[in-house]
Amino acid sequence: MATSSSFSSREHYPMATSQPHNRQTPAAASSSTSRCDADGFEWPSAAMDRSAKHKVLGGCSTDCSRGFLLLCLAWRVADGVLDWRDDGCGEGSDDGEEGEEEDGVLSAFVCPITKEVMRDPVVVVETGHAYEREAIDWWFKECAATGAPPRCPITMEVVGGGAAEVVTLRLAIEEWNDRRERAELRMACRWLTKDASEKEAVRALERVMRGWEEARVGRRVVRRDGIVPMVAAMIRSGSARVRLKALEALLEFAREGDEYRESVSDDDTIRTIVKFIDCEDCQERELSVSVLCELSQSEMVCEKISELNGAILILGKVAASSKAQNPALAEEAEMTLENLEKCEKNVLQMAENGRIEPLLNLLIEGSAEKQLRIASSLEKIILSNDLKKLVAQRVGLLFADVVENGTLQAKEVALKVLDHISTDVESAKVLIEDGILLPLFRVLSVDGVKFLPPRLQEAAAAVLSNLVACDIDFGAVPLDGHRTIVSEDIVHSLLHLISNTSPPIQCKLLEIFVLLSSSTTTVLSIMSAIRSSGAITNLVQFVESDHQESRAASIKLLCKISFDMDHEIAQVLRSSPTLLGCLISIVIHNDANADEQDAALQILANLPRRDRRLTMELMEQGAFKYIARKVLSICRRGTANNTFDNTMLEGFVKILARITYLLREEPHCVALAREYNLASLFTSLLRLNGLDGVLVLSAKALVNLSVESRYMTGTPNFDDHEQKSVLTWFGKKQSGIQVCRVHSGICSIRNNFCILEGKAVERLVVCLSHHNKKVAEASLAALCTLLGDGVEIAEGVLVLYTANAIEPIFGILKGNPTGSLQQRVTWAVERILRAEDIAKAASSDRALSSALVHAFQNGDSRTQRIAEAALKHIDKLPTFSRIIDKHPSRRGSSIGSMERYFSSNR
Repeated sequence: MATSSSFSSREHYPMATSQPHNRQTPAAASSSTSRCDADGFEWPSAAMDRSAKHKVLGGCSTDCSRGFLLLCLAWRVADGVLDWRDDGCGEGSDDGEEGEEEDGVLSAFVCPITKEVMRDPVVVVETGHAYEREAIDWWFKECAATGAPPRCPITMEVVGGGAAEVVTLRLAIEEWNDRRERAELRMACRWLTKDASEKEAVRALERVMRGWEEARVGRRVVRRDGIVPMVAAMIRSGSARVRLKALEALLEFAREGDEYRESVSDDDTIRTIVKFIDCEDCQERELSVSVLCELSQSEMVCEKISELNGAILILGKVAASSKAQNPALAEEAEMTLENLEKCEKNVLQMAENGRIEPLLNLLIEGSAEKQLRIASSLEKIILSNDLKKLVAQRVGLLFADVVENGTLQAKEVALKVLDHISTDVESAKVLIEDGILLPLFRVLSVDGVKFLPPRLQEAAAAVLSNLVACDIDFGAVPLDGHRTIVSEDIVHSLLHLISNTSPPIQCKLLEIFVLLSSSTTTVLSIMSAIRSSGAITNLVQFVESDHQESRAASIKLLCKISFDMDHEIAQVLRSSPTLLGCLISIVIHNDANADEQDAALQILANLPRRDRRLTMELMEQGAFKYIARKVLSICRRGTANNTFDNTMLEGFVKILARITYLLREEPHCVALAREYNLASLFTSLLRLNGLDGVLVLSAKALVNLSVESRYMTGTPNFDDHEQKSVLTWFGKKQSGIQVCRVHSGICSIRNNFCILEGKAVERLVVCLSHHNKKVAEASLAALCTLLGDGVEIAEGVLVLYTANAIEPIFGILKGNPTGSLQQRVTWAVERILRAEDIAKAASSDRALSSALVHAFQNGDSRTQRIAEAALKHIDKLPTFSRIIDKHPSRRGSSIGSMERYFSSNR
């Protein structure tokens, strides 16, 4: 044994300390101490049983007998004849601790040089000793390097330097390793339970992973003995260490192939992994994403993930939120989502969670049947405006082609999707650029009624209604060739369809015309087509339709065109008083639909104001009484509550002012004006600052009322004839009787609408300085009624002077206005300058003189004559008796009456 002792010396044979194999076996023979794992748990070491080796080999004195016995021993072990107590196949004694079991290794399997179980054993023929192939090759090279002949490391006998392969021994070693691996994996299974301690569970998982990575039969055992589901169950452990180890093991299993991915992926496992993805622990999250990424390569696993609500949403969140902090994690989450796109259910869930591109890819690349199915799903998904635009950009042309050439079922689905995405303005513009208008019009065309079901036309009308709502000039968008959607023949076709289709389609078409009439670039084309087609009668008749939506849409359309087509609308209403009654009823009773109520009010307000028949019909149906009460209520509050109330108030005032245009012709109008004290009411409305339209309408109404005042002024009645004669002789008026200075009679705001008695002058003077020129002009017109023919002009001038109205009137003229305002203010200034004191003071006002000169030179013929007279009042032009009377009448002159200048307001 001296040779053996010499071999064991590491000083002479460094091979004894070197290990040509990096692979570690469970039975390392290089140390007599136990080998500890990462947790400090001791796996039993394989002590070299040298006595056993000598017992087997010591009796053989020849090399052949040793080799023969070694081979026999290998065969016996391989066949299970030898039953070593500590060969690692049994579970050991139940009395001892599990970590203290002996793990014996047959010394014949251990290389004398590496002290490890051999993987590729060879035998030195001369001595019969077995070694690891790489180790003995290294030994012979070392011998050659030192110049010594090759020797056997054990016997140190000189040998030929060659070694023969021992297949039987290699197979025996492999069988022994397999049995040992199976035994260790079975033992590990006992600890893969919920009841195992953290230390036991971690040890077992490490053993499973080591067996999976190293042993030849480990993977077969793991698959055959159901270890994969047991490992998967450990991710629900209460220990974070156990969960991490289990996730690492699952990651390795998943990398092996679909068979292992599917065995891991039961419902609870997938749910738990997704739960870890949404947790705050970074390590568990990263491992879980990695595991799910590997698992998602299997289509069956993708199907299971699709059944778990929220999984895709969580992955999308991780992919989006981790880009900056953890790009690798975000990339793996993104790869997982891409893998999940193999399942159509997942693609639909992604679309519902805002990831629409995979669905659009399926829609573009799929078959006709799949396209129909995907489009049906897309129609039900709620999309943000950005996603609607993306859908329009990606598949807008596809849907346009389907509407043009697809089957009825495909058309219906395509139109529903288009209706969904066209509600966004930007998406609508994209669809218009893609040429969707022409296919929609062909669906809506009259010829198509014979071939397409009404639901398709209704859907096409809904899409077109969404498209025309976007802010573009449809008069410049080509439909086919030179025609546009507002071309006369196209509009005629749609108007004809309104009269020959169902209420839902009528409603949508009317809404289209409402939108087109709301644009200044297309409203003229719409009105021209309505006039040329004679469709106004049908449109007005919709106001008494039983279909509420169609009625509301028609009223809104009439409201849009009533500013220019008021006479056509009035002609239809005169022929059918019930239609007018429907509009009045909507204004009075339909408070539930404010938009419809406002539209009906505006139609009534825009009717020709001098139409006596319509005014009397409004009076008979109680419209004026209702409106007067509403306006009076608003005046008492002091202001309207909101923009809608302001709009309604302007419409009410405009309708109420109709009465003032028929005072001289209709006694009923006079009676109604007195009953509701309209002059006082319009005066009160002048206090509503900020409502310019109301101010203009109120001032114009006061013009009409004040002009009639001189015709309604009462004459004082003296009972005693003698007293009257005496008073007349002395030029005195009867005491106790108040006589109007301007109208020279008994006046009141209620009976003869005198604005002087009604305290309206002060409010009108304030409005003269209004920033809105229309308000200033209307107020000036009302004040000028105090200077007109048939009244005491001198007294009127004095009233204006007392109310501090002279300077504001002069100021308007100094601004060098044009048009009707120039004519009116020049007329007022000429009347004022008839007062000598005012004319004398004004003669030194260079700005006033310059303004009169400007009117004299640049105004129309009538304004020039009036400016000439005014300039003569301040001695800027010579006075010739043949041209103008030097002392004009106090009640007017030949220049022109007040009513002639303001007839346009009446």
